[in-house]
Amino acid sequence: MQTRRLKTDGLTQQILEAGTGPLVLLIHGFPELGISWRAQVEALAAAGYRAVAPDMRGYGGTDRPEGSANYTALQLVGDMVDLVRALGESQCFVVGHDWGAPIAWHCALLRPDLFQAVAGLSVPFQPRRPNGPPTPAMAVLSKRAGLGDLYINRLQAPDAHLAFEADPATALRKMFWSYDGATADADQSTGFLPPGVSMLEYVSDHATLPLWMRPEHFAAYVAAFTESGFEGPVNWYRAMDLNWSLTAFLQGQKIHQPALFIVGERDPVRHYSGAHEAGMADWVTDLRDRIVIPGAGHWIQQERPETVNAALLAFFDDVSGQLGCKS
Repeated sequence: MQTRRLKTDGLTQQILEAGTGPLVLLIHGFPELGISWRAQVEALAAAGYRAVAPDMRGYGGTDRPEGSANYTALQLVGDMVDLVRALGESQCFVVGHDWGAPIAWHCALLRPDLFQAVAGLSVPFQPRRPNGPPTPAMAVLSKRAGLGDLYINRLQAPDAHLAFEADPATALRKMFWSYDGATADADQSTGFLPPGVSMLEYVSDHATLPLWMRPEHFAAYVAAFTESGFEGPVNWYRAMDLNWSLTAFLQGQKIHQPALFIVGERDPVRHYSGAHEAGMADWVTDLRDRIVIPGAGHWIQQERPETVNAALLAFFDDVSGQLGCKS
């Protein structure tokens, strides 16, 4: 594996890459980096693929434009289109985890000519809702159910990123621990916050690193977020309503490429995305498989790398055989 930076249209992106063969883009989520995919980059490269995991816009070694208007889904998909071109390729497979999953789904939705197959981890495809932007609806529904505030609504505040930047190591440790499959039910985050309690205050100060997170790997996360901050990553959330306003042309659009969905059985994100997970086949017409990994939490490509690698390789080998793009 090697890390390098390359210039795309209007952005310099840092990537982790290895291998030769059909291109697979691996899109990370919040609060992750390209290195979140190290196990997948290694396995895909060994199996005859060219695996590339970028630090996404606002993260790590990639550029960090100012302002939430520079973090729309259209721009993030555009970054991936530009990256494929900069890598000298004309087609690829795409995988996304957490926030990376909606971007991967939208890569497939917007550019089916370029993204031949798609895999989403942890977050299912969510079609555009027709009745107004998402964050006001989230606020109404969570309060009506007596659940408090969904963390997504809290992150809309212009200073929401500052709490994470005050102590990146503690913030990252708490987030990884509270969404980990091995964390006890009482300590796992549900995504909903009581009034007056912040996202980080809600997680116990006894949070420890998950067993799968090696100290040197965690140190790389801390160093990257200490340098780049959290404003860019949080801007992805702040652009959600803008995404809605920009994508009326996608209303009712379905994904027709071969697709795979993988989720951890104990992933807290299922508390607020479960309905979309259940209805995915209505919107993703060639959904080859929906895999639920027993006991796994949210960080599945790091928690259960062997299981995720096997599923991705089986899926891509099958698609490659059908497309004739891998000998």
